[in-house]
Amino acid sequence: MLQNKEGSQVPQVTFRTRKDNEWLDVTTDDLFKGKKVIVFALPGAFTPTCSTTHLPRYNELAPVFVENGVDDIVCLSVNDGFVMNAWQEDQHAENITFIPDGNGDFSEGMGMLVGKDDLGFGKRSWRYSMLVNDGVVEKMFIEPEKPGDPFEVSDADTILDYINPNAVQPARISMFTKPGCPHCTRAKKALQDKGYKYEVIELGHNGLSYSSLAAVSGQGTTPQVFVDGERIGGADELEAWLGAK
Repeated sequence: MLQNKEGSQVPQVTFRTRKDNEWLDVTTDDLFKGKKVIVFALPGAFTPTCSTTHLPRYNELAPVFVENGVDDIVCLSVNDGFVMNAWQEDQHAENITFIPDGNGDFSEGMGMLVGKDDLGFGKRSWRYSMLVNDGVVEKMFIEPEKPGDPFEVSDADTILDYINPNAVQPARISMFTKPGCPHCTRAKKALQDKGYKYEVIELGHNGLSYSSLAAVSGQGTTPQVFVDGERIGGADELEAWLGAK
């Protein structure tokens, strides 16, 4: 039975992290004392759900969390410091603090260390998230005890809704581009000038082609910009959309 630790102090642990190719010990107090911190824990770096959904959304919403009083966002996994650093670099997750719980001491202290022997993982953390105030667990969202790797309640949007259900979220912007496209460059600059972050989907990479562009947008030219799932259009249409804001 997984343990809900709301109202309890987080475990006192020293984490062996890597910074600038040197070992750096980080304690529980370093992470939590005098701070409001979100922790999201997951089974493993580079695993599919963790890399495509769980981590990216926390990184995306980090500025919103800061606006709502959160001092830090910690991603914790039973992996070593080398793996966690490589994963952070691969994910470009500059807004997240990556903490390796290599021996599983913190996860065990939280009552969240489970066996993943069927996957060849050994002992790993169950997937959960929590809000910690000055070292005390205020709220936990623990995934249901089901086979596999459930991902239903530990997401960034759920904990943001707990902190502030009326929080204003950033627009989710995706842009289809191609190499050497001057209109794509113009569209990117227009978004950057207005302070918008955006996702680039470049044709010619990872099997993406004009067929992919046409299937999604119904168009054959780049850029094609989408905001919250709605097609805005090319650079001219984007500039008009930004001008109306």
